[in-house]
Order: sequence, then structure tokens, then C-alpha cells
Amino acid sequence: MIISRTPFRISFFGGGTDYPDWYLKNGGAVLSTTFDKYCYVTCRALPPFFEHNYRIAYSIVENAINISDIKHPAVRGILGEIEFKHGLEIHADADLPARSGLGSSSSFIVGLLNALYALKGKRVSQSFLAHEAIRIEQEVINENVGSQDQVAAAFGGFNLIHFQRNGIARVEPVVISQERKSLLNDHLMLFFTGFSRIASDIAGDQIKNIDAKVDELRNMRSMVDDALNILVGESEIQDFGRLLHESWVCKQSLSKKISNEKINEIYRIARNSGAIGGKLLGAGGGGFMLLFVEPHKQLEVKNALDKLVYVPFKFESAGSQIIHYEP
Repeated sequence: MIISRTPFRISFFGGGTDYPDWYLKNGGAVLSTTFDKYCYVTCRALPPFFEHNYRIAYSIVENAINISDIKHPAVRGILGEIEFKHGLEIHADADLPARSGLGSSSSFIVGLLNALYALKGKRVSQSFLAHEAIRIEQEVINENVGSQDQVAAAFGGFNLIHFQRNGIARVEPVVISQERKSLLNDHLMLFFTGFSRIASDIAGDQIKNIDAKVDELRNMRSMVDDALNILVGESEIQDFGRLLHESWVCKQSLSKKISNEKINEIYRIARNSGAIGGKLLGAGGGGFMLLFVEPHKQLEVKNALDKLVYVPFKFESAGSQIIHYEP
């Protein structure tokens, strides 16, 4: 039995510049971190006592004879790429719900790749996991997704991720003191809005608008550098929150599907209660909202948003790992 553990991510700045339609022409960059909530994937060879050859357990349980019969697109796509001479049992569990803006789909794919290669006795690099997950999502199962989630999940940590015109993602760890990083962590709050969405649908609308949103995307790319300067310089940490607000306003201009009246109301309440800035994580439309709130105002914000689920978290730096190996 093999068990992989792969973190979810929080993307701060640069989202939208990680779509191939943009960065293959212009280059892109994203500032993001992973945090201590995870996707767990368990894999083992299926004993030859069953009528089926594949058992896939996630929000439902699938029993399939052939790979082509598997309904889960990522599992079907990956098993079509990696050959096994025996049946497989795969279980997926997560600390937080899917389709919620935390890169959960990519974390699952990275974790599944990691576990399956381990089951074959192969140790693969973080770079391989990241780029193979990107290829699977974008070319094999043809999802409208960017390239940041896969890289963040594979590498872990607080990083500046460069998306180069040659299609290669380059990871640059953000070098700041532990005190500064903890200070930022202490100013962040995470809330579940209560509704999920299909990220690919929203991302598809953004991709269609890329040529008409050149100025906005360049502005969002420049905010990555501005945020880094805040973190590594001597600026007050509150400037990071103000920049988050500016970025959220800009992001909403990329597609009408990114926000809606419910999300806008949540954000308005948060700001009126003391949040300096924030954003909806992921493609938009629902899921988790990240807020930047000074510690002495966090109780007031939490009380104002008492109908939402509040999720405390800490940054993590391990990336996707094999935490149990008994082939």
C-alpha cells in the first residue's frame, strides 16, 4: 500500500498569467504558498478475487473492468498513461472540499501520480510531477486550467513561480525571515463561502477574454513584484492586504463569472468589519475566500461572518510526499 500526501495552495498574486494562452507569448508569474491542509491518495494492487479490475473511491465508489469504463476523468486519463499488469484500488481523501479554489484537482493529480509511480518502484522529482500533472490536465483530459496549482502542489512552500515562454515553470523560493512569514500568516483568515463551482467553466471564459485583457493581466503580473517588495522590504505588512484588495478588484474585470452578488456581499461585510483586503481563491465563482485582517480585528470579522466556516491554517513547505510505502 502506498499513501501520498499533497498540500493545497493559496495563490496571492499573478493568477491569470499562468494560463498557457498567456505565458507562452508573454511569460507569467504567480506568488503562492501551500498550507497545512492536504489531499491523501492511497493506492494498492487489487487482489485477484473480484469481478472488477479497478476500484476507485472518492465522493462515490467506482468498480470498473476496463480503464475506459472509469468515470473519473483524471483517474481514467492517468491510468491510460501509466501501465500496470494488475488491477488497482485507489482511494482519495481530503481535509477540505473539492471545487473550492484551493487547487484540489491538481493536488489530487499530483498525489495520484506520485503514489502510482511509487507503486511501480520509481521515485520521481518534484519538477516531473509538476509538469506531468500540467500535461495530464491540459492535454489528456483537456481541462481549462492554468499551470500554477500543479507546481505549487508538487514543490510546496512559499514560492515565486515563473512561467516561461518555452513552457517550463521555474520555482523560486521566497527568501524572507521566519518572523516576517509568520507575521503574514497571522494576518490571514480563510473562510468557506458555502458553495462550490466548476473552475474549468470560469477559466474557459477568462481564456476567451485574454486578448482583450492585456493591460489587466500585465497589471496583475506587476503586482507579483510589488508584493515581493513588500515582503522582503521594510514596508508595513498591511500594504500586502491593500495590494490584495487592488488585485481582487482587477481580477473581477477578467470575467463576469469570477464574482457574484453573494460573494460581493461577503467581501463587503468583511471589509466593513475590519478586513483590509482579500480575494476569492482560484478561478472564482465560489469556494474559499482569503482575507487579510489585523489580529486584533479578527474576532470581529469572524463574528460578522459567523454563517461561514472559518478554517485556521499554517503555511507548509513539504509539497507532495509519500508518507507510507509498503509495496
